[in-house]
Amino acid sequence: MSGGSSQFKTVGLIGRQGSPGVVDSLDAVIACLQRSGAGILMEDRTVALNGQWSGLECAPRAHLGERCDLIIVVGGDGSLLGVGRDLAHAQVPVLGINRGGLGFLADIAPKRIHGQLSAVLAGEHRVEDHFLLVASVRRRGEEIMRSPALNDVVVNPGSMARMMEFSLAVDGDFVYDQRSDGLIVASPTGSTAYALSAGGPIMHPSLDAIVIVPMYPHTLTSRPLVVRGDSSICVTLGPVDQAQVSCDSQVNFELESGDRIRIEKYEAPLRLVYTFGHSFYESCRSKLDWATRLGGQE
Repeated sequence: MSGGSSQFKTVGLIGRQGSPGVVDSLDAVIACLQRSGAGILMEDRTVALNGQWSGLECAPRAHLGERCDLIIVVGGDGSLLGVGRDLAHAQVPVLGINRGGLGFLADIAPKRIHGQLSAVLAGEHRVEDHFLLVASVRRRGEEIMRSPALNDVVVNPGSMARMMEFSLAVDGDFVYDQRSDGLIVASPTGSTAYALSAGGPIMHPSLDAIVIVPMYPHTLTSRPLVVRGDSSICVTLGPVDQAQVSCDSQVNFELESGDRIRIEKYEAPLRLVYTFGHSFYESCRSKLDWATRLGGQE
């Protein structure tokens, strides 16, 4: 090791499983960390991606939150969603290297690993807190499920293409009874994900607000509703043959008639690391294909 430029003593590494290019990007990250003098602790599932990493120290993902000063995730936004749910409570800053699709959360492109990661390790970065939601399910008075969600909590009929009935309350105040294909409750981070496809607004990630988006409601007057970030949102199911609640489209739980799903702000935010040049609006322009030209001018 040489350089000793890293402001982080121990850096955890997590790589997306089964994704082309992840190994090459992780090799570039490891080389950069070794030049900076930072210690490396790799997730045990990640170290198995390459036999040449067998000499690196590894640990289960849960231990990375306890032992690391920074966690680097090589993958797409889906990988960061999983890390957010698993490790936000540890309050360790997380940096994303984009090896996925849109890359709203993963800040650094693979070809810029050397320059931008070196700058981050030297202290040239900022940390942006993204709050999570937490969903809990109560059945006959007993809590039977609880999970955080960085993007969204979705109540829907599952694989069945049919409408469902439910009631919505916010902070104990009745809002409406509804028949629709379901309901999306999203954080500002999740406003550019599934909620956007359903007609919800784009919210800046710094907002302390939650958006509630009905999915194809059986009324023309039901529109997205934005509420305070500290609101308690309760969805009570009517008679259903099949339904589920989904957290970030990665954690799914089967529901029954009469179940109550409560959605609130999670106890701790995900602390995302960004380079100084990062801009939310630039991300919207590039990821959502916003127009950059007017009148056909170059």
